[in-house]
Amino acid sequence: MDAFTPAQTTELISRIGAKKAKMRVDKMFVNSFMGGTLISFGCALALSTNSSPWFQTNAPGLIRTISAMVFPVGLIMVVLTGADLFTSYCMYSVVALLHRRCSVLDLVKTWVVSFFGNLAGALFFMAVLTGYGGTFETGAYRTEALAFAETKAVTPQWHQIFLKGILCNWLVCMAVFLAVSSREVISKIVSVWFPVMCFVGLGTDHVIANMYFIPLAIFLGAPKPLTVGYYIWKSMIPSLLGNIVGGGLFTGVVYWYLYLAGTEIAIHFDTMPLDTTGYEQGGSLQNMAAGRGPEIVYTQAHKTEHAVPDSGNGAVSGLAKEFHGGLFKKDNSNSDSTV
Repeated sequence: MDAFTPAQTTELISRIGAKKAKMRVDKMFVNSFMGGTLISFGCALALSTNSSPWFQTNAPGLIRTISAMVFPVGLIMVVLTGADLFTSYCMYSVVALLHRRCSVLDLVKTWVVSFFGNLAGALFFMAVLTGYGGTFETGAYRTEALAFAETKAVTPQWHQIFLKGILCNWLVCMAVFLAVSSREVISKIVSVWFPVMCFVGLGTDHVIANMYFIPLAIFLGAPKPLTVGYYIWKSMIPSLLGNIVGGGLFTGVVYWYLYLAGTEIAIHFDTMPLDTTGYEQGGSLQNMAAGRGPEIVYTQAHKTEHAVPDSGNGAVSGLAKEFHGGLFKKDNSNSDSTV
């Protein structure tokens, strides 16, 4: 199985959290802005798919499941491009903090900057691209956008949104956890797909996704009581708190306690030299400790060490290993090389 173990994955989560905590604030904001826009692609597609009057009346569970199946495209783009979401920071930063690789101030910084960056990106996508763009302004699309926001923010009680927020980010952070454990693109996509499909199909509340769904309804003229103030109190705050508990406690704290409390996990990456592969971990980790830029090329003549901060090893993608693994053999002259 070409994947990191749960213990190794938790170690990587800690390193990613520590690395992101040291990112420049302007870059973190831009990266979070992109995260907000990319997750909104999935929101818009799911909402469009859900806009089927016949299915809503005759097969509401089926259309919700179909809509849930297309939503993960947003988080897949976030994971593969290294964009930032507040909801995944709930796991990254908590694990890094508990592992003493970042401070409380670092955690607060990442949460605040990523939250407002995501908000800016989601509102930009909502208002400028699909709002003034007219994607949902008429017919069944407008009806569904208004009805969906009412179902999210008006119908449930405050405590119900909070509890659904716990379920949501537990699943979202599990999707990210599984994606980090995967070592090639297809596995990362599959790892993200099913937990995200599950949280959407169950109708849970993702604070960043709701930054698209509910402001869109307000933009389209939703009736009272759905106003900006009502949305902040009744939806944003409880889903935010629920997401923090779901991601921070049920994934971050639990897996830190199980695998990292009082220890560090050694990760022995495959350092076989390959002609065409580059460093596989996306996002901010691509800023190498050695300062060689966003990509490292592996060749037979050159082996790059310390590709992942503090790992002492180079990382080679599983896909490249499959393509070229039979072409290269262990270099017995180098006692540090591994296969």
